[in-house]
Amino acid sequence: MENAGRRDFLKSLGPAAAALSSAAKAGGQAPPPGNQPGKRPNVLFLMADQFRADAISALGNREIYTPNIDRLVKAGVTFTNTYSQCPVCVAARYGIRTGCEPTRTRVFSNAISKPLPGQEASMQARCGAYLAETMRSLGYRTFGVGKFHTSPWDEKLGFDVHLHSEELYATPDQRNRDSFASWIRTEQPAYNFIEGLMGERTEMYYMPQMSPMPAEATVERWAADRAIEQMQAQSGSPGDKPWFGFVSFIGPHPPFAPPIPFNRLYDPDRMHNPVRGDLAHDHADEQIPWMNYAIWAEDINDSHARVLRARYYGEITYIDDCIGRILKTLETRGELQNTVVVFFSDHGDMLGDHHGWQKETYFESSAHVPFIVNWPGRTKPATTCDQLVALTDLFGLATQAAGKPDYRMGTDIMGGLEGTAKRRDLLFGYYGEPGTPLFKIMARSGGWKYIYFANGGREQLFDLKTDSNEMTNLAERNRSMKNELRVSAIRACNNPEGRLALDGSDLRAFPFHARPLRRIYQFDRSRGVTKFPASPRDILSDWS
Repeated sequence: MENAGRRDFLKSLGPAAAALSSAAKAGGQAPPPGNQPGKRPNVLFLMADQFRADAISALGNREIYTPNIDRLVKAGVTFTNTYSQCPVCVAARYGIRTGCEPTRTRVFSNAISKPLPGQEASMQARCGAYLAETMRSLGYRTFGVGKFHTSPWDEKLGFDVHLHSEELYATPDQRNRDSFASWIRTEQPAYNFIEGLMGERTEMYYMPQMSPMPAEATVERWAADRAIEQMQAQSGSPGDKPWFGFVSFIGPHPPFAPPIPFNRLYDPDRMHNPVRGDLAHDHADEQIPWMNYAIWAEDINDSHARVLRARYYGEITYIDDCIGRILKTLETRGELQNTVVVFFSDHGDMLGDHHGWQKETYFESSAHVPFIVNWPGRTKPATTCDQLVALTDLFGLATQAAGKPDYRMGTDIMGGLEGTAKRRDLLFGYYGEPGTPLFKIMARSGGWKYIYFANGGREQLFDLKTDSNEMTNLAERNRSMKNELRVSAIRACNNPEGRLALDGSDLRAFPFHARPLRRIYQFDRSRGVTKFPASPRDILSDWS
């Protein structure tokens, strides 16, 4: 975007941009009118879906424009080594809402595995009360808006107000009860005929698109506006409860369908190509070619990838604009300096890196996520911290702000930042049910990353300090480091919840097997659409 456009965009944000800028310059210390000294802070979680860690301008991306997220970066601390321990939607979200790792939640993919013998049957019995319920028990008014991807789809999470917007509707009842789809039906009926409210999926999953709705009617704007309404529901009187808000944007998850004018902000010819190694290296994780085929992305070339990146960035800038609206409301209400704001994502998107699309791998493009904390009076402006952080740490962060820290299986990252608590030496990620060929484990320590695949017993070792693009597998060249991290992975699994990943005293391996390829069809089942017709006549005869 040219400089004049950037100025116009900033001007449109009004006082929100100035407020964050002032907070950064003042070190987040000067309370505006309306701040109540001694009151527990509000807590606002802003979550994006499939947002890569390298897609923020203030953190070094010169191709993208993210003025509002940039101001969070400049006002607070960015944890630069944050990982999604199971980089896929459902698993990541259960880790956040429970503060527990996949071995405890039993969510190793977008499905929930049965509890192990001896484990409690329900998620909350195994893990404890969900985060929203916990914050409510600590005296907070709670609201959740957006995508929560629960199982069942309408699971109660403990929010006082829960307005959810899921991506797909399996039945007419789901579409009728989905908060966003209901809003479209009643408030924007002209768009109710649209089957894919967030864009077309199935074979169009990785095809660049434009939103079928204008910017003011999309699910991202809807989420921001509903969150603003919830913040405004607080009167601001001294006796009011603090609030905990969780705003979960569906974007920039594909399909990449930003609304006008965000669909045309980025010239694909100015985008860089995906980072690729040789195919045997890139596809050591059999999940990548399997998923590529499933979502019609098995042969995307560089020019197509650049167009997709341009639309992906358009989605991100649009979400950034929605975040700006939320921050402006905080500033207008005088709550910016009494609100802990955290921005993060559930996982990234491969965007063609390593010949891969989607997520569910432990390459940085998929597992490394943004994590920015602006805690007025506690975080220093424009700082970074390289301690190892996981999404499970969000539970402890929120409850610490509420005055009663509960870290569960996470760590005290604020104490690690300030030197009052021990930082992680090792961080582990788990994908696929232990004891099956789909299981894989990541071990991160210092600048090193080790990945083990049960399917074929394959191993990867990367030195991220010298090889940030993960192009050179050092598993055979640096056997001492590989063995050290392998032993740590074995130790992490050597407990009742992870032991099925072991064969005796070693990691379990299976003969390599490539799964049969299949397509995933994501039509609007709520309207009876489940597949392509055998013949066009099958559809058109009824339609006519």
